[in-house]
Amino acid sequence: MPKYSLKQLIIYFLKLGTWGFGGPVALVGYMHRDLVDEKKWISEEDYKEGLALSQLAPGPLAAQLSIYIGYIHYKILGATLVGIAFVIPSFLMVLCIGYAYVSYGGLPWMQAIFYGVGAAVIGIIAISTYKLTSKSIGKDKLMWLIFIVLAVTTFITEQEILWLILLGGFVMWFVKAPPKWLSSGAQGILPTLLVQLQPLTAEHKLTQIAWFFTKAGAFVFGSGLAIVPFLYGGVVKEYQWLNEQQFVDAVAVAMITPGPVVITVGFIGYLTAGFWGAVVAALATFIPCYLFTVIPAPYFKKYGKHPGIKAFVDGVSAAAIGAIAGAVLVLGKRTLIDIPTSLIAEASAAALFQLKRLQEPFVILGAALIGILLKILIQ
Repeated sequence: MPKYSLKQLIIYFLKLGTWGFGGPVALVGYMHRDLVDEKKWISEEDYKEGLALSQLAPGPLAAQLSIYIGYIHYKILGATLVGIAFVIPSFLMVLCIGYAYVSYGGLPWMQAIFYGVGAAVIGIIAISTYKLTSKSIGKDKLMWLIFIVLAVTTFITEQEILWLILLGGFVMWFVKAPPKWLSSGAQGILPTLLVQLQPLTAEHKLTQIAWFFTKAGAFVFGSGLAIVPFLYGGVVKEYQWLNEQQFVDAVAVAMITPGPVVITVGFIGYLTAGFWGAVVAALATFIPCYLFTVIPAPYFKKYGKHPGIKAFVDGVSAAAIGAIAGAVLVLGKRTLIDIPTSLIAEASAAALFQLKRLQEPFVILGAALIGILLKILIQ
């Protein structure tokens, strides 16, 4: 019997969706800290299986992990309600921001806030990645090697390479639990060639939004951050729904609001076609990742304890965490643009490391105020 009720889990994810700043790296770290380490609702093995499945399947990492955690003890109902609870707070927030953005002709104050918040976010996700790495990888030298390879390649290429993540799993499998035979029943991956399909020939903008964001949810691998280049190519270059500045503002909205970063699709949808544009964009993005989580979940639960599969999951987990660490470095390179932002990031990380009970929202609020003050002083 689980140590928690479904209601308790839903309330937790409502809170995480409301207060969980820092993007996918921080969010998966919070889930581990809260549900595995502190509350002990979820076992380390179940968490690793969920992280591995979330990394292997296309779609936003944090949202998929939340769905899997809901599935562990409460199956489809748990996965569905937890997924909704996690996403809905940030969706409502981006709707409000989208309304203000359209009504008042932009958000000139947002860049000032993001100047400080973006730097603090780097500090937050750096600490989260450190804790996740030390807890999940331990002293296993092979897992550390896989971690380092993925961190370096992710930093150099600035993208998460799926085949390397899979290779990490196969390396652990063949070294730790060599198979006696090769199974022909391995899960296939949907061919990415489908991404190249032409948009549906429909005049209605909502249909175009549904088609484009379904592709975004179904064919973009990695964390919520990985979806940003795909979105840029579609909404700015192909469809020209947003201009360059609007798209930058959309990414800023995603970074300064709690919950999954990929919720920026709601803001983009709102700017493109109002309230229903936001609803369609969000549903089209999240439904594929929901299906890619709950459909294979029973097989992960049933066969996850097999030595070969366990070794494969360990390897994928090490690779996934390495890719996350590399993403932290990429984000840091882009966000920490001067001495003040570097100091804010370092101070945020140090505060969270030293003050165990300090909550991230207070760090975010302090950084936002510092960002505004600095911008006023600079101008």
